[in-house]
Formats: sequence, C-alpha cells, structure tokens
Amino acid sequence: MKVITRFAPSPTGNLHIGSIRTALYSWLFARHYNGKFILRIEDTDLSRIDLMAVDSILNGLKWLGLNWDEKPFFQTKRLSRYKEVINLMLEKEDAYICVCSSEKLLEIKNKQIKLGYKPRYPGICRNLKIKKDKLNKNYVIRFKNPLVGQVIFQDQIRGEIIFQNTELDDFIIQRSNGMPTYNFCVVIDDADMKITHIIRGEDHINNTPRQINVFKSLGFKIPIYAHLSMIFDESKQKFSKRKHAVNILEYCQNGFLPEALLNYIVRLGWSHGNQEIFSKNEMIKLFNLKSINKSASIINTKKLLWINKYYINNLSLDTLTQLIYEYMTKQKINITNGPDLKSLIILFQGRHATLKDMMESFRYFYEESNFFNSNIEQKYNVIENCVTLEMFYEKINNLFDWEDKYISMIINDISKETSVQKKDINMLLRISITGSLYTPSISSIIYLIGKQKVLLRIRKAINYIKMHKA
Repeated sequence: MKVITRFAPSPTGNLHIGSIRTALYSWLFARHYNGKFILRIEDTDLSRIDLMAVDSILNGLKWLGLNWDEKPFFQTKRLSRYKEVINLMLEKEDAYICVCSSEKLLEIKNKQIKLGYKPRYPGICRNLKIKKDKLNKNYVIRFKNPLVGQVIFQDQIRGEIIFQNTELDDFIIQRSNGMPTYNFCVVIDDADMKITHIIRGEDHINNTPRQINVFKSLGFKIPIYAHLSMIFDESKQKFSKRKHAVNILEYCQNGFLPEALLNYIVRLGWSHGNQEIFSKNEMIKLFNLKSINKSASIINTKKLLWINKYYINNLSLDTLTQLIYEYMTKQKINITNGPDLKSLIILFQGRHATLKDMMESFRYFYEESNFFNSNIEQKYNVIENCVTLEMFYEKINNLFDWEDKYISMIINDISKETSVQKKDINMLLRISITGSLYTPSISSIIYLIGKQKVLLRIRKAINYIKMHKA
C-alpha cells in the first residue's frame, strides 16, 4: 500500500502552530514511507473564506519546507464532482431532499433541549421521496444515516472508538445555496485522492463516524485515522484560530528559523526518548504514530526560544551572516553604513535567541538616534557626568591608533583621574553611545562603531545633559 496523507485546512484564519503540527505530522508520515503528501484547501463555506488565509497557508508551508506533491487542490474547483455524487446518492436513496424551514428546525431543537435530549434532526422528510423538479422553494439535501448498528474504527493514537448510529442524525450534505458541506466533501476528496491515513485534531473525532458512514454508503475504502490531542497556550486555554490567529509567517518576521520552529512543533505530542534536537531528516527517519502522546500539549515560549537559539548558535558564520544580512535588509537597515556583519556576530556570539534580537542589538551600529534621551537611564543624565564625557571626547578625538586596546586604556585612565569606578564609566558610555544597558565589552563596541560616530554621539549626550540639567 502506498501511503498518501493530506493536510486539508479551511482558509478561515491564519495558519497557526496547531495547524502546522497537523501538517508536519502528515508530511513526516508520508515522507517516512516514501509516500505522497497532498495539500487540499477546503473552501466551500463561502461565507467564512478569507483569501488572505489562502496565502498564509501556501507561503507558511513553503517557508517551513513542507513541500506537497501534485498541485494544491481547491474544493471549489471540484463542485461538479460533488454534485455528481449527490445525484447518485439521491438515485440510490442514500440521500434525500429536506424542505423543513429553519424556523421549524429551531422550534424542534429548542423542544429537544428543554426535554434534555441531544439536538438532532428527527427525519421528517426522510421517507417523503421529494423530487427536485417539483420544488419551488429552498431545500437542503441530507444523508440518510443508518438507524441501527455501530460505527467502529481503530484510531492509531486512541485505540478503538465506537459510536452508535442512533447518536447520529441525517446531516446536511448540500446547503440551500447549492454548496456541498464539509462532512460530505471530505469523503469524496479522500476517496478520489486515495488518502490512506488521516492525521488530524481530536476535534474531528465526532465527524469521523458520519464520514465513515458516507464511505460505506458509496462503497469507498475507509482510511486509517489518527486524532491528535489539543494544544493549549501557556494559560492552558485551547489553541484556536480565533484566539491565537498568529500567522505562522510572523515567526519568520520575528527572526525564528524554520528548522527550529519545526523542531519545536514536532515535540508537541511526539517524542523519541529524551532527544530534544532533530534535523528534518531525523524526523522523517524516526517519526511514527505509536510515539504520539494522548495528552494535550502546552505551548512553552521559553522552550521555543531555547531551541531557536541552539540552531542560531550552530549555524556556520557564513550562513548566519547571510541570514542576518537578509533579515536586516528587509527591515531597511543600511548595513553599508557601519562595521562588517561578521565582526558583530563574533562579538555578540551566543547572546541572541532570534534574528530579530540580533538585529536590534546591531541596529545602533548603523543608525543614529538620541540614545541618551531615555527614561530608563535618567540617573545618568546628571551634570557631573559631563566631566567624564568631556574627558572621553577629548582623549578619543586625539587618539591616533584606532584599536580596541587603546580605547580600553583611555577608559582606565579616566577612571584613575576622576576616581569614578570603571564599571560606572562603562555604563555611562554604553548608554550614551548605544542606548542599551547591556552590550559586550564597551571598548569593542566603540571600536566597531568608529571614531566619528562615537564622537558625534558623545557630543549629543553632553549637549543633552547641559540643556536639560544645567
């Protein structure tokens, strides 16, 4: 049997981590068995479709390297196929026309709830054999669900699951506007595309018996199911499109590496011993459904940052330089107006968890700003500090050999001459020149920024203090 899996998102919101986990597991399972991975966009619910979400799905999967086989399938391009099967089911009397008004159905539902019953369609039109050509009002088409028996399937994660057919109703397979519904379309698609394994969230478990009954009605082979447990956010709330509609591409914009994000996501429910770091090839080699946990997973941002930092720290210098170059260029930072990126990466090595953090640390090497005008550093905005800054300005201005060691010597000399501790001078210079409280060696920072920029920034700091504190 050739393994064929699918990722079938509905484009009603951004592609988020929960969706990506489903896609990743389906992709890994197919690749593990040298099978096929199908991308299918389930877009028949026209009232909820977001065209931007389609781009989010396609571009997000491309960024992560989750390549699909064949072209992406769109359900709205397959409407004639669905209508063909619906007509066949009407002829076989496995489906029927329902003319019950929405008002009547709401009245029935309210009565059922009041009596403590599970709301379900009572089959009013089930045996009326209404013909479409004799209708002049809205109607829907319902699947004629079996009235007796059970639906039993072996879930690859949860074991045997049983539903009584009496718990299911005759669900709608075609809406009054003529559009087919999810639980019907998915069966036709999975059958036509020869899907062998369906890996999806546990919120679809209740859909499965309905879909299996349609499979049986049409004589199609039933796929193997694996339902993944939920993902919760850090406050243990269900991860969803509405509450967590963070486009997966925002992780790209925030400086996460696709390999790191996949490594983090694969561990949200799957494990291989105590191993934390997996290359994509290792994931393909080791992935299996038996190692998927039944328990819910919880998002841990600190863990994601740790993994991303690991990947950044293990990139070659040339690769990381190219990545940060591309990232900063997209942010319109002119990196020709400052030091070589490689020298900065070496200086700041091991400090950053994301490319965005790295960019922010590098920004002051290339862009001018009034660094000293900050509420955080108000304790350094005192007139006494002008003496120290004036001394530093004069000594730096007269420095002939622009080297890190001579800059460090100047700071030592000022400390001795003023009796100001070196750490306080370093912090004053750090704030005045970079606007940051935390940097590597300030003498190295000064050296890389360059003499003229440093003099300009020291003069700005002196003028600011004199203007506001004199």
